[in-house]
Amino acid sequence: MDITFWQLVFTAVCAVLVGFSKTGIPTLGIFVAAVMATIFPARESVGLLTPMLITGDIIAILYYRKAVVWKHLIVLLPWVLAGIVAGFFVLDIISNESLSILIGALVLVLILLHVGKERVEQSLKFSFAKSRTFNGTLGVLAGFTTMVGNAAGSIMSIYLLSKNMNKTLFVGTNAFFFFTVNVIKVPFTASLGLITPQSLTLNAWMIPAVGAGAFIGLKVLPKIPQKHFQTIILVMAALGGLKLILFP
Repeated sequence: MDITFWQLVFTAVCAVLVGFSKTGIPTLGIFVAAVMATIFPARESVGLLTPMLITGDIIAILYYRKAVVWKHLIVLLPWVLAGIVAGFFVLDIISNESLSILIGALVLVLILLHVGKERVEQSLKFSFAKSRTFNGTLGVLAGFTTMVGNAAGSIMSIYLLSKNMNKTLFVGTNAFFFFTVNVIKVPFTASLGLITPQSLTLNAWMIPAVGAGAFIGLKVLPKIPQKHFQTIILVMAALGGLKLILFP
């Protein structure tokens, strides 16, 4: 794998942001995925980013090991696995541009649904948070988008926000979810030739950068007021979705 100087620089910046997203602002991950898909071909960026994400996941779950709501994860995992399998087959046939637009559109639709959730629920006399169909759909979409573009952060955030968690439980539960999912993805991604010894060598060099970002996130998260946390999550998710659509 031939890496240019600027690709190396931007990869290092993304590695810092990966660490920060795992312990600070989870939806920053979709921005990182969008940047990586810009400096590398979209499919190859999946293989480069996944091991960095796992590194950040390990740091996060060690720190937030007691801040996790398991019931919200257990009910989601079977649906996520179905989405990963679907994403595996789609990733082998879809173009980079179509993939980017598809993920971005899904993210924006889910954000709009979340913002207007109360009005829609009152109109339909229906609770999304208690709906198995709604939760299952989000699980499939999370599995699909994490497989095809490491971009499930926004979808998972919509799911966790619907559970009315505080920011610490949100980040901790999110960390355990993505550690499990990213590890499951590795055989699928490797079988497509997207994780190679060369890409893993680059990932190894990025470990200190991921660690530095995670440390920054741990210091920043306590300073973010709970009432602003949800707004930041949704704004970052929307920006990531727009980037995927407008600049595929």
